[in-house]
Amino acid sequence: MARIKGAMMTRKRRKKVLKLAKGYFGAKHRLFKTAKEAVMKSGNYAYIGRKLKKRDFRRLWITRISAAAKMNGMNYSTFMNGLKKAGVEMNRKMLADLAVNDANGFATLVKTAKTALEK
Repeated sequence: MARIKGAMMTRKRRKKVLKLAKGYFGAKHRLFKTAKEAVMKSGNYAYIGRKLKKRDFRRLWITRISAAAKMNGMNYSTFMNGLKKAGVEMNRKMLADLAVNDANGFATLVKTAKTALEK
């Protein structure tokens, strides 16, 4: 039986890692061992970053909604509670977009929330 060598797969694996490390500074894009370490580290950062991005956007939306609600004489928590009681199911992304681009539409939502809280 013929002996199987792994040169082709090894080369393929190394080329894949070096391709991912393209543009890295110094030896990190040239040497396999350092490139492999850098690619693994950057993969971890990218994974964590995808989670942080969601968190950051939610904070931004809440800040925008809070500012617009305060301009209409209400704070964020009571506004959201009023919307929930009124049965308005709108996510924070859409509410923040309304707050920035359509002030009149947001004001009507604030009025809806106020009337729901009074009941």
